[in-house]
Amino acid sequence: MSVESISVSELQKKLDENPQLKILDVRTPVEFANVRAKRAHNVPLDQLDPDTLESTTAFLADGPTYVICKMGGRSMKACNKLVAAGFNHVVNVTGGTDAWDKSGLPVVRAEKQVMPLDCQVRVLAGSLVLIGALLSLLNPWFAILPIFIGSGLVFSGVANTCGMGTMLAMMPWNRVKKPAGMVCDDGG
Repeated sequence: MSVESISVSELQKKLDENPQLKILDVRTPVEFANVRAKRAHNVPLDQLDPDTLESTTAFLADGPTYVICKMGGRSMKACNKLVAAGFNHVVNVTGGTDAWDKSGLPVVRAEKQVMPLDCQVRVLAGSLVLIGALLSLLNPWFAILPIFIGSGLVFSGVANTCGMGTMLAMMPWNRVKKPAGMVCDDGG
């Protein structure tokens, strides 16, 4: 079974027609807390368990299950995981929360914003490359650091995965002070 895709505007029309539909947001809890589509429920990709999802929430294997992330990469991974687990009607929201917000669709926004995970990755990777390059002026062996980081970034792009992002998502500043499990917005 393949994964369907839907634009944010098409999904909003479906939500207007059927208020029971839910959106599964697979971003980190901090990203979710910063800004999210109204009526979205948060289950981070690294915690996504299709069996638990079906038994504890309104997301059923016979769907539809609309999955969203920041731009579409993590949500596609989640969709594939759900399809492999037997979910029949899984739909990836193209463009993700970024497209949802840019389209002016209803969002819930935190008063205090945390730097998004993708920005944290760029800042850390850039800092490590810069430090390694500067230190290599003192000792050429330090050139290994920017080579290692550059290789990791190439691998991340080719494999569509990000080890640095996964590690940063586990850092204390990227955790919300809510109990583990699903976080649901007040809109449904």
